Order: sequence, then structure tokens, then C-alpha cells
Amino acid sequence: MKQLTIALAGNPNSGKTTIFNDLTGARQKVGNWPGVTVEKKEGRLKKNGYDLKIVDLPGTYSLTPFSMEEIAARDFILNEKPDVVVNIIDAANLERSLFLAMQIVELDRPVVFALNMADLAKSKGMVIDTEKLSLLLNLPVVFTVANKGKGIDDLIDTAVNEAESFPDGKKGRKVIYNREINSMISHLVEELDRDFKELIVYPNRWTAIKLLEDDKVVKENLQQISKERAAVILKHSEEFRHRIEDLFQDDPEIVLTDECYGFIAGIVKETLLISSRKKADISRNIDLVLTNRFLGLPIFVFFIWVMFQLTFSLGAYPTDWINSGVSLFSSFLGSILPNGLFKDLILNGIVAGIGSVIIFLPNILILFFCIALFEDTGYMARAAFLMDRIMHVIGLHGKSFIPMLMGFGCNVPAIMAARTLESRKDRILTILITPFMSCSARLPVYIILAGTFFGDKAGSVIFGLYITGILVAIASGRLLRATLLKGADAPFVMELPSYRMPMLKSLMIHMWDRSRMFLKKMGGVILVGSVVIWALSAFPRNITFSRDYSKAIDTIKNEVSSQILSSKDKTLKQKLKNEARTKIAEIEKKREQERASKSYIGQIGRAVEPFFKPVGIEWRSGVSLIAGLVAKEVVVSTIGVLYGVGDKNDPDALKNALVHSGMTGLSALSMMIFVLLYIPCIATVTAIWKEASMNWAFFTLFYTTMVAWSASFLVYQTGLLLGFI
Repeated sequence: MKQLTIALAGNPNSGKTTIFNDLTGARQKVGNWPGVTVEKKEGRLKKNGYDLKIVDLPGTYSLTPFSMEEIAARDFILNEKPDVVVNIIDAANLERSLFLAMQIVELDRPVVFALNMADLAKSKGMVIDTEKLSLLLNLPVVFTVANKGKGIDDLIDTAVNEAESFPDGKKGRKVIYNREINSMISHLVEELDRDFKELIVYPNRWTAIKLLEDDKVVKENLQQISKERAAVILKHSEEFRHRIEDLFQDDPEIVLTDECYGFIAGIVKETLLISSRKKADISRNIDLVLTNRFLGLPIFVFFIWVMFQLTFSLGAYPTDWINSGVSLFSSFLGSILPNGLFKDLILNGIVAGIGSVIIFLPNILILFFCIALFEDTGYMARAAFLMDRIMHVIGLHGKSFIPMLMGFGCNVPAIMAARTLESRKDRILTILITPFMSCSARLPVYIILAGTFFGDKAGSVIFGLYITGILVAIASGRLLRATLLKGADAPFVMELPSYRMPMLKSLMIHMWDRSRMFLKKMGGVILVGSVVIWALSAFPRNITFSRDYSKAIDTIKNEVSSQILSSKDKTLKQKLKNEARTKIAEIEKKREQERASKSYIGQIGRAVEPFFKPVGIEWRSGVSLIAGLVAKEVVVSTIGVLYGVGDKNDPDALKNALVHSGMTGLSALSMMIFVLLYIPCIATVTAIWKEASMNWAFFTLFYTTMVAWSASFLVYQTGLLLGFI
């Protein structure tokens, strides 16, 4: 089976990822480009005797090496030499999309244009002559509607044919510059042919254009090959740049860009016809409401509130089913395993720890589905636009809110997404406040505590926590901008893509990709954390108790036995048995509490108790917060191990244990606020270290802990003063 590599390139919001998901489905793997931390996706597709590797290049508007995304896309096309590049073009924004397309054509690789969202272009009264466009550029053009799966098979067939025909000498038509610039390009091409023939892997014409644009990467590559030869050609290119400035009274980069857009304008004029009876722009009409100055923000808040209501209420049903399944599994293991340390490890360590977290998988899936819905419909960009005015309060702009919104899923990719911001101070400030966005790993903690102590109001409480995280992020940003990261507000220009009907397959893939990280933690950090917490709570084994609990239980049993024997009243006998069970359960509970307090984990808990006591968090909860430094899901598994005592057949055993532990609604709220704001997980701290610096990573550790403790203290002590419990 012949193997081919197909690279998908295109502007953001052009439907590139939708096409990638449609082609590859679950046959994907995610990694990082060598040398950079930009995410890449690869998938496989077998069709008509070909084994196709599909590579999803980062979305970008050009191949100028300013951002990591642009460098990754350009380097892959130049260095990896894919068999064909499929350029996904937004058919409704043809002129803008063709700028990147022409840069790709200049790279001398086989190219296919996919005019995506053809239905949207048609609804706007736009008619594109694909045959003429194909003729003008000497490359194949295919219409697609990715979210409906139209044209995808034709696109792949065309891409394979283009890859096979390219070695025969077929090449796309290049940008035609004016006579002066064409002469300069030709002169540099001749020098490259003479001095660097077969030494550089890049196309000579493309290299010549990049020299006129003062591309530092290309200049460095020439110098690495030969400093002497490079010095000559770089001198000539610099002379040409000065000549362009003299002729056109502008920077050479701008002149070349204008020339390219002039070429594109000619193509568009020849191939695009806009009907005089242009239909109403549906996206624009929707935006009159959703981005309205007065209505937009309340509507956005309402959407977020609905998202968390659905996450809690809709997720409650499958959560109860999984919870019952975990309880049955625990009972089954308890019945077949012999009593001993191993049984204790399996039931109270692994099952109690993993089981207390896995039950929240439905909630995580619903949350990620809603976030994917925001992204795929185009509403995520509107949220950034709406937040622009608020973000300016802290000296940032709406674009910074996109990484913050991504933080609702996971803080790590959200922090990495901040690299798209142009200003370094903006990037650092966004990175520092993003951990206050409540990631999905914190959600299980909210669900168990809010569900236990706030009942039907749990969804609203969780929504309030997320809003609190945003408000604290804004307040922190204002403080940091006024002190450590002073700087002027950056202007905000962001494309608002057309609204699109999301494709269910794409939504499910996005949801599963993100939820898969949650499941991976089950067999990794959560399993290890649960076993460690169990070991610390199970040892030492030879604890000296303050009283003889066994003797007290035997005394109750003997007293009840004698009373039952001396009585003939069946009702009284049953009453005596029930009272005995209650007394014995209370004694066993006190024995377990004393055993836990004298275990290694209890000793750690007592040591940190003075720090947590003023905020209403008792020692077991304090230990779970410390364990949560590894991953926030471990907070729940630790709670499951330390609090999960009682009837293992009861699906609500953990909730009942929490209620009887002395925790109140006020202390539960204080703990949730602490979980929301305190030190992010180790992975997030590591991401901050890589993206900002070691100093900012340590600053985050101390600053977030201080903010969390102060906020919890304020809530708890104020609640006590007002008489709340």
C-alpha cells in the first residue's frame, strides 16, 4: 500500500479542523512539533489503495516567521516536504484567504485549494468560478462544506492525483510582481543558482523573495552554509531593499505584501461574482443581538450559567448509575477477598480513590461538549469581543480572554495558548491570571461538596465559583498591571468568523480528546496518589487507642443479648437490636476517627491544621488540599479515602460521611473557594515555568496560595459573624 503525506493548511476558522476530524475521526494522535511547543495533530486514512497520513498544520494567516504557529507550518512544508498541501480556504472570505494560499504556492509543493463553507458563500450571493480560478493558478480547486461532509471524498481523490502528477513538473502559478521587483527577484535567483546550487533545500525564487523581506531565518540558513557566499548575496539583497524603499517610499515588506494583494485582487475580480440580490448576512443579524453593547454580556453570562446547570443536573443521572456500579463492584470484591491488608488496599485505597473520581466523568464530558459547542459555532470569538472592555480594566484586550476561557477545560493548554499574544508583558500577565479559571479537574470537588451541602442550588453555587474565578483573575490582573507588569493597553483586532452549524462528529471528537486526559489520570497520578494516601492513612498498624473500643462493643452486645433473652416482646427485641447497632456504629466511627488521627496522614494533618483552621477546613480536608498539588482530581480521591467510611453498599456513603464529619455548608463553601484559587497542579506550574520563567512559576505558587487563604478566610469568618453554618 503506497503511503502519502497530506498537510492541511489554512486560516483560523476556515474549517480546517472540521475537515481533519471528518477524515481521521478517532484515528488521531496529538504531539508537539520538534523544538517548539505548538500542538500538532496527525491522523491516518486508508483509501483506494493509499495509506494517507493527514497532518493538521497550525492555523495561521501567513507564513512569515513571527509566531511559533507560522514557523511550525512553514518548516513542515519546507523541510518535511509533504506529498501535497491542501489549503483550506474560507469561500466567503476569498481575498483574505488567498494571501496565505499564494505564500504556500511559492513553496513549490503540490497544492490543492479546498473552497470550504461554499454554502455560506452562496447564501451571501457569492458565486466563485472554480474552473477559471484553477486555470489562473494552474492547480485544482474543490468546493467543500465540511460540517456536512460534502466534497470531502472528492477533495482526497484530487489531492492524491495532484501528489502523483507533481513529479512530472506541474507547478502552481506564482505571484507576479511589478517589473522592478521581478528583476530584483530574478537577479537573486541567478546568484542562488550559481553560489548555492544544490546546497539549499528551499526553492530559489521563494528564498529570493524572503531575502527582500529581510527574513532572518532564511538569512541565517544561508550563513550556516557559507558565510563568504552569503555575505555577497546578503549585500545585494540589502541594496535591493534600499532601492525598493527609494522607489516606493515604503518598507520592502509592505511593498511586497501590497504587490501580492494586488495580484490576488486581480484573481478575485476574474473569478468572484457577487449577486446584486445578496441575501441577508445571518451572522451579522445574530451579532446585532449577541454582541450588542447592552445585551451581549448578560446573554454570555446566561449561556455560561446554562452550561453549568446542564453539567450538574444532566450529569447527575449517569453519575448516580456509575456510583451505584462502583458500590456494587466494591461489595463484590469485599465478598471474595480474604480479610487483611491487601483487601484494605483494594477497597479503601484503589476502589475508594479511583471510584470517587471516575463517577464525575459524565459531568466532565458535558462540560467539554459545551465548550466545543462554543468553539465550533463561532461563539468563542464573540465572548472574547464582549470581554474586551472588561479586559481593558487590567490593561489587556479581549484576545487574552480566549486562553482564560480555555482554562475552564485545562489550565495547561490555556497557558500555552497565551503565546499568540504579541506583547511579552501581555503574555506573562495572561499566564499569571489564567490559573484562577476553574479547570475541569476542580469540578468533581465542587460537585461532591455542593451536591452534599447545597442540594438543588448546587448548579448555581458552582456557577458562582466560576464567576468568582473570573473576578479574582481580573482583580489580580489589575494589581499586577499596576505594579510588576506596567504597560500600555494593546489594541484589539480580532476576526469574528461566521456562525456555523456544528457537526456532531466534530463535537464528539473534541469532547473525547479533552476527556481522554481525565481518564489517563485514572491509571496514573490518581491511582498512585490514592495508594499513597491509603498507605499514609493505614499505617502505623500498632496504634494505642485511648480506650478499649472492642471491650465497649462486647459490653453492648452482652447487655443486649441478656435483655433480649429476658423479654418476650418481639417489638421490644427489634428495638433493642436497632439501638445496639446504632451504639456499635458510633463506637466504630470513633475508633476509626482516632485511628485515622494517629496515622501518618493524621500526623501530617495535625501539623497543617493551624494553617487551615481559621478558614474552616479541618485536618482531613487540609490533607486532601495538599495532595491536590499533584492534580486537583486527587483532592476527591483523597476525600474518598479519608472520609469514605461507612456502608460500602450505600452509593451515598461518601456524602453521608461528609455530613457526619462535622463539615458544614459554610466550611464546604470555604473549601471550594480555596480549591478554586490555590496553587494550580504541578503540570500547570511546569507550563508557567516553560512559557514565562522559573521566577514567575514560584511567584504563582506563593501568590495563589495567599489569595486562596485570604478569600476563604473572608468568606468563612464573615459567614460565622452573620450566623451561617
